[in-house]
Amino acid sequence: MSGKGRIAAIGECMVEVRSNGDGTARFGFGGDTLNCALYLARLGVPVDYVTLLGDDPYSGRMLEAWRAEGVGTGRVLRLAGRLPGLYAIETDERGERSFFYWRDRAPARELFTHPDARPLVESLGGYDLLMLSGITLSLYGEDGRARLYDALDAARAAGARVAFDTNLRLRGWPTVAMARSAYAALAGRVDIVLSGVEDEALLHGEEDAAVIIGRWRDSGACEVVVKRGGEDCLVWRHGGEAAAVPAERVERVVDTTAAGDSFCAGYLAARQAGRDPVEAARLGHRMAGIVIGHPGAIVPREATAHLSVG
Repeated sequence: MSGKGRIAAIGECMVEVRSNGDGTARFGFGGDTLNCALYLARLGVPVDYVTLLGDDPYSGRMLEAWRAEGVGTGRVLRLAGRLPGLYAIETDERGERSFFYWRDRAPARELFTHPDARPLVESLGGYDLLMLSGITLSLYGEDGRARLYDALDAARAAGARVAFDTNLRLRGWPTVAMARSAYAALAGRVDIVLSGVEDEALLHGEEDAAVIIGRWRDSGACEVVVKRGGEDCLVWRHGGEAAAVPAERVERVVDTTAAGDSFCAGYLAARQAGRDPVEAARLGHRMAGIVIGHPGAIVPREATAHLSVG
């Protein structure tokens, strides 16, 4: 399998349990970088998911679902006797959600430390673009993150670029200081940053989007997007001026799960197709607007079928 021209999304997919509001629930699957990978595939972008799973039926069903969506699974290792993480979602009347996790022994946490996963890590330099998130960073612990940084350095030396979604869940970190340190260590290894004022405020306090762009620019990023709530985003690329791109109006917000993930997919798909950052942000907003109008992280395929990078 050649990775040239392809994106590798790195992270964790978990079993999802979503309340129906009547004491019953339904099963699904989700994870921020997996959601992004799936929506990239729907937009016609060649993408592989890089992770570890168990040898259980739930892991098998995940793989079947990813393949059906066009996501490559050749970079997935299954560990005998292991189970994927699980999370439950409760959604309030405004569409805002709360998450509850059972994931301490998830195989995905060992991607950069398990000896059998070494071929997956070594394959990263063959990709055009690597995509990871703040949640990805929180998975591995200090040793795993150090090996991740080494892998990113090697991949970039081989010609790969790195896109980072700052998606921050503080419950995944022992302390805010540890999260801040991990983000800082990654900063010089990132080419494209997809951020948001809420994530950045948790680490650095409330700041203007232009200040956030300046910090990532000074760390070496050549392209930065900062989402400002549900209103708009500020987009900057090396050599140009920052531009505000308004979000599309959504009549009814059902569920905000995967709003940021789908925005990232739209943005990166458009950039891979050679569109400029402003056009890419518009596609990201369109994708996110569709996703938040449906329940769950993964909306029906027909809901996004009309979108393209053309």
